[in-house]
Amino acid sequence: MDSNHEAGAVSFVERDIRDGAVWLWLNRPQRHNALIPELVSDLRSAVARAAALDPLALVLGARGRSFSTGGDVGGFLEHAASLADLTAYSERLVGGLHEAILDLLAFPAPVLAAINGPVTGGSTGLMLAADLVAMAEDAFVQPYYSEVGFGPDGGWTALLPDRIGTAKALQIQYRNERIGAAEALALGLATSICPSADLETRIGEWTADLARGFAQTHRATREKIWDDQRRAVVRSRLDQEMTRFLELVTRPETLEGMRRFKKERA
Repeated sequence: MDSNHEAGAVSFVERDIRDGAVWLWLNRPQRHNALIPELVSDLRSAVARAAALDPLALVLGARGRSFSTGGDVGGFLEHAASLADLTAYSERLVGGLHEAILDLLAFPAPVLAAINGPVTGGSTGLMLAADLVAMAEDAFVQPYYSEVGFGPDGGWTALLPDRIGTAKALQIQYRNERIGAAEALALGLATSICPSADLETRIGEWTADLARGFAQTHRATREKIWDDQRRAVVRSRLDQEMTRFLELVTRPETLEGMRRFKKERA
């Protein structure tokens, strides 16, 4: 279990091992698992330790009512007194998130995701990095970038268009459309949808299926699909996302957008 702390939380990432699979849980439920650099750092450390265990699979889930609401707007605003500080904070957060996504793409075993609730902003990249996604029937995905003024990060331009098509990816982001579970299933973003209470059972069925096959074959399949060349392309696109994010985050209109967004959701 990881050990970074903040008020009201035991750790930012918790770990279980079940039937040969490593389960990692985002654990900042009082903030809807909103991303901060410490959480992302804990996640990267937990993924690295999981890889060293040579597991059957890696399962990524979350505590509380939300999977993750993306970058914590309050965290950005806490560093907004100095534009240099805001830039440095944003680079730590977005850069760390992008490295976490690449860690997941390079993971040596199948990666599964249990999406228990809303997935917004850059945290969508954690879902996009999973091979199989079980999604609660009341969960949804939504960008929100245009409501704040941020540049898309977490793979919204680097990964999503390849999954659902360029036109659909643009439509969702231009209009800040909410993708419900049924649509996510139709688009191929989710593998299966079920009641939230059944998510762990559904994932358990998948890990049982994996256990019946040869782990070496699953790993060879994933390794060849997410080979060095393909991951290098994703890295380049994620780097472009971060560059643009850093350009936009310090603009006066973005700072005002963050303040308005936070006030509306207070």
